[in-house]
Amino acid sequence: MKIAIGADHAGFALKECLRDALRASGYEVVDFGTHTADSTDYPDYAEAVASDVASGHSERGILVCSTGVGMSIAANKVPGIRAALAFNREGVRLVRSHNNANVLAIGAKFTDEAAARELVEVFLNTEFEGGRHARRLAKIAEIEKRNQGGERAHVTGMDVEAVKRG
Repeated sequence: MKIAIGADHAGFALKECLRDALRASGYEVVDFGTHTADSTDYPDYAEAVASDVASGHSERGILVCSTGVGMSIAANKVPGIRAALAFNREGVRLVRSHNNANVLAIGAKFTDEAAARELVEVFLNTEFEGGRHARRLAKIAEIEKRNQGGERAHVTGMDVEAVKRG
């Protein structure tokens, strides 16, 4: 399996450890940087990794920044990407098995190397279950399609206000 990996300065050290561990485990790893601890902008790395995954060049992506949140937000702007924030093993298992996440974002500020390696292992070894989850992903893909190009499309067949009220 080919893995795309990237980080900003806050995630640089953890990204280096993860990259080396993945290679040692036999994965092919494409490292999009950063390659130093000098200050950088996380959206640049999120887009590079997400684009590589969306194109099919890599099967999965891993992004590391301070919290993981900025990376996941930026990566999810690339059509076809389902980036999820890693917070524990069960959460990562579910984002793979239920949401078919193809990019995992990790917060270096809150995740030590051993925990990050475990989360990545779960991410890479959990399969998507399909079934009812595939139906839900198709709905997400339709939302993405309706909202591409910067034009917000009208949502039909749903009382959005009722959904907001709960």
